[in-house]
Amino acid sequence: MSKITVSAVVGDKELVINTGELAGQANGAVQVQMGDTVALVTAAASRNPREGVDFFPLTIDVEERMYAVGRIPGSFFRREGRATERATLSARLIDRPLRPSFRDGYRNDTHVVATIMQVDGDNAYDVPALNGASAALTISDIPFEGPLGAVRMGLRDGEWIPFPTFTEMEECVFDLVVAGKRNADGEVDIVMVEAGATDNAMDLIAGGQAPSDETAVAAGLEAAKTHIGALVDAQLDLRSQAGKPEREWPLLMDYSPEALELVAGAASAEVSDLIRIADKTERNLTGAVLKERLIGELAVVAPDAEGEGPEAPGAEEISRAFDSLVKTKMRERLLEEGVRVDGRSADEIRPLSAQVGVLNRMHGSSLFNRGETQVLNVLTLGMPRMEQMLDTISNEETKGFMHHYNFPPFCTGEAGFMRGPKRREIGHGALAEKAVKPVLPRNDDDFRYTVRLVSEVLSSNGSSSMASVCASSLSLLDAGVAIDAPVAGIAMGLVADGDRYVTLTDILGAEDALGDMDFKVAGTAEVITALQLDMKIAGLPSEVLSGALAQAREARLAVLAVMEEAISGPRTELREFAPRLESVKVPMDKIGEVIGPKGKVIRELEQETGADIEVQEDGTVLIAADQAGPLQDAMQRVRNIAFPPEAELNMEYDGKVVGITEFGAFINILPGRDGLLHISKMDPNRRVQRVRDYLEEGDELRVSVDSLDRGKVSLTLVSELPPKPGVDLSTPPDRGPRRDDRRDSGPRRDDRRDGGGRRDNRSGGSRRDGGRGGDNRRDNRGGGGGARRDSGGGGGNRRDDRRDSGPRRDDRGGSGRRFASFEDEFTNTR
Repeated sequence: MSKITVSAVVGDKELVINTGELAGQANGAVQVQMGDTVALVTAAASRNPREGVDFFPLTIDVEERMYAVGRIPGSFFRREGRATERATLSARLIDRPLRPSFRDGYRNDTHVVATIMQVDGDNAYDVPALNGASAALTISDIPFEGPLGAVRMGLRDGEWIPFPTFTEMEECVFDLVVAGKRNADGEVDIVMVEAGATDNAMDLIAGGQAPSDETAVAAGLEAAKTHIGALVDAQLDLRSQAGKPEREWPLLMDYSPEALELVAGAASAEVSDLIRIADKTERNLTGAVLKERLIGELAVVAPDAEGEGPEAPGAEEISRAFDSLVKTKMRERLLEEGVRVDGRSADEIRPLSAQVGVLNRMHGSSLFNRGETQVLNVLTLGMPRMEQMLDTISNEETKGFMHHYNFPPFCTGEAGFMRGPKRREIGHGALAEKAVKPVLPRNDDDFRYTVRLVSEVLSSNGSSSMASVCASSLSLLDAGVAIDAPVAGIAMGLVADGDRYVTLTDILGAEDALGDMDFKVAGTAEVITALQLDMKIAGLPSEVLSGALAQAREARLAVLAVMEEAISGPRTELREFAPRLESVKVPMDKIGEVIGPKGKVIRELEQETGADIEVQEDGTVLIAADQAGPLQDAMQRVRNIAFPPEAELNMEYDGKVVGITEFGAFINILPGRDGLLHISKMDPNRRVQRVRDYLEEGDELRVSVDSLDRGKVSLTLVSELPPKPGVDLSTPPDRGPRRDDRRDSGPRRDDRRDGGGRRDNRSGGSRRDGGRGGDNRRDNRGGGGGARRDSGGGGGNRRDDRRDSGPRRDDRGGSGRRFASFEDEFTNTR
């Protein structure tokens, strides 16, 4: 088949879809492109239904390829591994509107794969891939009741713009993804919404932009319908040109009408009583006993050997018919009486409670209860280097705020395996993260922490993700994080029958299963920060959705009031064990001194102060410690290195010996500032032969500054310095001639006299490289009194010889010191 291309123009963007060129053996395959972002989306199905399942086995995979951004994976194996969080969330975004759009009874394994082949860094791939998945299924022979269209909308200056680029989204306060399809009347019905405030939404709103409140969001949903219609029409055009003929697929029904009639006739009254049991555990146990009894009474395992016997449904069919009857009874009670499973009215919230500081050693913690749903949240603050490194095809390379959601089996009273987070846990965690992130501090100078929130679902009966939002806000306040405003979340439901609608506030798990809408809304008192909507029916009027938004806001305000009773605002100080984090900017040429060779200095600072120190490329030094003392100690020591204090002339200082040389001792008098106490100034009563007779490293003494010369500090003693105990100063040690001795005890190296050892003499005399005894040969191995430079024999005047028998290399005669002046000497020291 030749390549076929269609396109849809949405605003000033164009989505291009083509087929017939790639992946020809799949049931359906298309390539979608927006800008230079390209994805190949395929749909394939097994030929036969999966045995023994009562659900539709649909799998959505998003495969991010690193070649899409021209990079090699950074893993050890240099190839892509498990799906990234971004890919998992994109797969869930595609799954949610597609799953309800297949024909009832279809049970064949179906696999949709979106391979991200190229990204341009300006157009996101997730919504184009969703349109591609719908298009691939639409042109296939799979029983898909589509097509679906999906559009991303950005709220900027009160106006909704379709398919905003990443650059345009930086100017928006709200990111809204809407999916829908045409109904029998040709109108667009919304089937899925995924939305959230942008990272800089609060700053933009404070700067004058219109907020993302209920009115704005409702307008965005309505505006999206026009664009969805254009995308659906493009896919219908593609199907007319390239669609495969639909083939017959086996459809498996959960139960027959006869089985449902049989169960209703046997237990209708008992089911009516069952749905009035408010407690979930008691209701489930009673229902399980009733179901087992009905199976035993109504199910027939098999006919007899002759093939005779009454035809009756099996155990599985009876079980599914019973579940359907329970659902129908619950819905009828809601629509007719306005009473819910647990006895509440439609807009009533379950009992709420909140507390903070439940784990006293944590940086922040909270416990939030809503009915039988209970979430423990723990916050951890870390240094910036603890942020998550991202090896993905997205524009982001790091992630400094993380929310992780754990949903163990015991939280629903079940036993099971725990093998890491599943897609549902990743999705719920991301939803709560999206809700809370906009209110976090965004000024790096004031808040440089890496933040990790962990929500432990300890008990669940509906809307644990929204309970995680509430608990996360409480933990942030408990830790003293200055968030813009607390965020609360609420889950809404809907039961519809014809023209009758009942919107439910704070739905139970059972109401989620029996209802026609799952609608989660999170936000502050004034701004919606996250929204998620999944519809199970078509044709929901706009006014019903607007009413649900208004009802959700009332519930959100009630939850915020309970949270405020627990903690009214962020603590003025961090909790006891939370790290205190401060920063100091050092000159670029001082970064190396702070770090030290191979990190020696910074390691010593961390060991000696107990603080955690991080040096960034721009010269910012971040210092964190659990207590104020170590933090200030480390801060001062870093400042002393970067900005060493200056010594003052004639000022006295308490110093510490940090270095010993043969001409004096170096004394540390200020942080980062040393001075020299010369050997001649150690004892006014005698000539000091050895510095170590008076001082050792680590000794402390009082000194005064008597000279400052181009940064060099000369010191003198404030009080007399006694010699070390046990040192005999009456007889100087037999050290031989000093190196700079000026006495005429031997031939000078550069002597030009006839009998002297001329260095370059080639005849007689003391030739430097002579081999005869008595010559002043430089490398002579014999004795003979020659002035050998390194001689170890007889009377040779060895270079480092301390005996009185030969002149030194730098001998100038007389008894002058090695250096002509103190300035020369100090210049040649440190």
